Amino acid sequence: MPRTIPGTIPGTIPATLPERLHDSVAARLAMRILGGEYAADHVFVAEVEHADRLGVSRSVLREAFRLLAAKGLVSSRPKSGTRVNARRHWNMLDPEVLAWQVECGASDAFLRNLFELRMVVEPQAAAMAALRRDDSQLAAMADALATMERHGLASEPGRLADLRFHELVLEATHNEMLLSLATPILTAIASTTQIKQRLHSASRRDPMPDHRALYLHIAEGNAGRARRAMERLIDLALADTQLALERF
Repeated sequence: MPRTIPGTIPGTIPATLPERLHDSVAARLAMRILGGEYAADHVFVAEVEHADRLGVSRSVLREAFRLLAAKGLVSSRPKSGTRVNARRHWNMLDPEVLAWQVECGASDAFLRNLFELRMVVEPQAAAMAALRRDDSQLAAMADALATMERHGLASEPGRLADLRFHELVLEATHNEMLLSLATPILTAIASTTQIKQRLHSASRRDPMPDHRALYLHIAEGNAGRARRAMERLIDLALADTQLALERF
């Protein structure tokens, strides 16, 4: 059986704390889909009965299904009900889908996919940032690192500063296509950081030297070293996550 991390990871992704009723219902249904309770091709045929079971109106249930359909989790057809789509149709880069997946259980394969996504995107972004960053972006990176060092990753301000630093690296590429990947990348970083914090990893490794080295290479305009520094940072983050899971 794949190893999973059960339970909510608080304070990471706003999408895990829906405010509207149909958002809440969509999250509940998504968790059951992502967790395998509702497998591919499962059909929600008795809409009235299902709405009653969830304690909501049919209109709320329809809105929830519309939200899930927009994310590729389900498809609705007149007179044939709403059907769960095969996993290949899910929008896995959607931040809510990522957050729901983490909340209902992050398997080894899911974590591997997250880090592979980071390794494909972020080292190249760091190399580009070294050649294209401007002074204001460098100053903002320095501020983010100072905040991260002051508060640490065990605190929300420190984690937010870490996310801001990585976001700034993507912004410094001045490539709007790469920047469009910021949300899934930041979701991946936030999710795995919270996993480590939730499981109380015994690793005492200080992440700051590797972040400072990356910043230095970007500031110096050294694309090759910036790329390698980002690769090392991601490799070490993966190792920390794996250590946390081994101690779970």
